[in-house]
Amino acid sequence: MNILDAMHASSAGMKAQGDRLRVISQNIANSDTAANTPNSDPYRRKTIVFKNELDRASGIKMVETYKIQEDESNDFRLKFAPSHPGADANGYIRLPNINTMIEMTDMREAQRSYEANLGMVQIAKSMLGQTVDLLRG
Repeated sequence: MNILDAMHASSAGMKAQGDRLRVISQNIANSDTAANTPNSDPYRRKTIVFKNELDRASGIKMVETYKIQEDESNDFRLKFAPSHPGADANGYIRLPNINTMIEMTDMREAQRSYEANLGMVQIAKSMLGQTVDLLRG
């Protein structure tokens, strides 16, 4: 793997983590969005799935967003709010299956991964510049 391939792989990682941050921000933005009617579902938490993809031009494996899917593993939260239009016969509304603390933790992890990939691009750029300077001199 040469320096340009390392930069290419790191930039793919940055794009994937950017996609992840977008999904997390959507989840946080909708964390308190209740269903409008008693029988409808509120916003459902989204998760992102990555896959390794072979870049045929360079022959290296890079991370790529595979799909964004709804999280079916957790039930909706219930909150007592009898005056809400989405309340059921018992006075409960259904809220998204989002835990803000988990989303914030995932956001920090995505940020660190993004920064690590950015650091790799900066190091590769510096090495490339040093190589050019060495060849000039």
